[in-house]
Amino acid sequence: MIAEDSVLLREGLVRLLEASGMTVVAAVASADALLAAVAEDQPDIVVADVRMPPTFTDEGLRAALTLRQKWPSVAVLVLSQYVEERYATELLSRPDSRVGYLLKDRVADVAEFVDALRRVADGATVLDPEVVSQLLVRHRSDPIERLTPRETQVLSLMAEGRSNAGIAAALVVSESAVAKHVNSIFTKLDIAMEDNDHRRVLAVLRFLKS
Repeated sequence: MIAEDSVLLREGLVRLLEASGMTVVAAVASADALLAAVAEDQPDIVVADVRMPPTFTDEGLRAALTLRQKWPSVAVLVLSQYVEERYATELLSRPDSRVGYLLKDRVADVAEFVDALRRVADGATVLDPEVVSQLLVRHRSDPIERLTPRETQVLSLMAEGRSNAGIAAALVVSESAVAKHVNSIFTKLDIAMEDNDHRRVLAVLRFLKS
C-alpha cells in the first residue's frame, strides 16, 4: 500500500513495485485515505511519505505511528525528502521492528530500494545510510562514545537493517568478528541478555536517544 501526494512519484512507485513482483493493493494521496485503506484491508507493508496534505508537515509520520499502534503486523517504510532527525527518532522509539526510514533519493536505486522494502517486510528495522551518518555526528555522547571506530561502523550498518553476514560483507571481515563487535556493542550500551528478542533494535534506539 502506497501513500504519496505526488502523482508522478506515486504512480512511479506502483509501477516499480509491480515490476519487482509485488502487488500494490492501494495507492492514495493523503494520510487519512491511507488509514481508511489499511482499516479496510491490512497490507504486508505500507510505503508512506512523511509530508502529505493538508499541512505538508508530519501527516505521514503520524499516520505511520498510528499504523504501528493499531496494526503492528503491518510493516511501515517512511520516505522523506530530507534527513529529519525528529521523525526518524519518533518512528523508531517503539520497542518493535518492521519499520524503515529512507530518503526519497534512495528510490532512484531500484535494487537497493526493493531490498530495503523486503527487509522491512521481513521484520527488520532499516535506516537510510545518510540518516545514520548524520545522526552519528549529532549524537556522539555517552554511552555511544564508549564504542570504538569499528564498533561504530558496525552499529551504523545494524541501523541500516543489515544482518551479521551483510555487515561482514560490507566491512570485508569474518562473521565471527562481526559477532564479537555486536556483543561488545550490547555490553557497552548496557543491553542485557534478557532483551535478546530486540537487542539489535534496542542498540539502535539507545544510540538515537543518546
